[in-house]
Amino acid sequence: MRLQAPQFQALFTPGLRSVAELFGKKNYELRIAGGAVRDLLSGVTPQDIDFATTATPAEMKEMFTAAGVRLINNKGEKHGTITARLHEQNFEITTLRIDVVTDGRHAEVEFTTDWHKDAERRDLTVNSMFLGLDGTLYDFFNGYEDLKNKKIRFVGKAAERIQEDYLRILRYFRFYGRIAEKPGDHEPNTLQAIKENAKGLAGISGERIWVELKKILLGNHVNHLVQLMYELDIAQYIGLPLDGNLEEFARVTKNIQNLSPKPMTVLTSLFKGKDDVTNLDLRLKISKEEKNLGLFLVKHRQELTKAPGPEPLRPYQDLLMDSREANTIAKILELLKYQGEEQLLKEMQGWTVPSFPVSGHDLRKMGVSSGKEIGTALQQLREEWKKSGYHMDKEELLSCLKKL
Repeated sequence: MRLQAPQFQALFTPGLRSVAELFGKKNYELRIAGGAVRDLLSGVTPQDIDFATTATPAEMKEMFTAAGVRLINNKGEKHGTITARLHEQNFEITTLRIDVVTDGRHAEVEFTTDWHKDAERRDLTVNSMFLGLDGTLYDFFNGYEDLKNKKIRFVGKAAERIQEDYLRILRYFRFYGRIAEKPGDHEPNTLQAIKENAKGLAGISGERIWVELKKILLGNHVNHLVQLMYELDIAQYIGLPLDGNLEEFARVTKNIQNLSPKPMTVLTSLFKGKDDVTNLDLRLKISKEEKNLGLFLVKHRQELTKAPGPEPLRPYQDLLMDSREANTIAKILELLKYQGEEQLLKEMQGWTVPSFPVSGHDLRKMGVSSGKEIGTALQQLREEWKKSGYHMDKEELLSCLKKL
């Protein structure tokens, strides 16, 4: 088939036209590869575009240098990737490869000119396609069929693909949550291969796992996929608690649909206490902000709830006004998502945090002179201000001070 979609046509910037011309002159084949092809076939504009070529890194360097093209970031060179900058745009182009040795984490590669062999070493059929710059689709493993049918399958034998890089187990879940139409539509032999190889995830770095896990937590079918992680004995190898609270997880994932939660907000519903947050951090090396959010949610999710009566937001506002920590407002918004309080979330997002209208200077003008007395008086006035729902102004508070 030949793709002529507007998303595809839009890729042909002056930069890409120049790149295509250089490769054409030298008779090196150049195609769009992997995820960008999948996106284009789904009618989505790809965020990143990877290119694959029959030219070796040395041949590309020679060609670009002769044309006066700037090359940047040579970190990917030993894996066959050259990054060229033309017309203010970066082009990441990788030589076709075969995996010679894999250890479940890294691969030693050898360059090839065989497109089929390169497709064979990719993880999932929907990620193994190439697209010529004339729109011709090169699809060796029925990736387009699977994409149309919303099926997620490994290229070739699932166990072999997984053993090349155990992180592919989580990539399977991630793409399932992105593409599959309904939960539970897995091939039994795929799930069996995942279960038999789950232990391999123990050797994958926490940072790589966390990148994939965050995407799974924000995708579709998240409740189904996390339940599956427990059924297939994956959870213990990726920092999740052995006795995760799956009932709470099911409840919270329902609450937060359409509320754009942070990944940590979703994940915390599995945790029974702060030790679970600490253990996750030890395994995945999450950021300080993520860890603090997890600890905040575990601490406040049960006792900090809306007030009965006309001011349901008051407990949340009070906590914010009393807090001395940074980012408390962001944490409270995540708590409201966790609790499924959509209306209160909107109100809290629209609430401007008021500033306390009285200062020590005002009290000195009224004759309160000692620092200790000023501190005590300010604290009492803050309490009165709080009771008023933060409505009392300076005059009302100062007249209140006379009574106190």
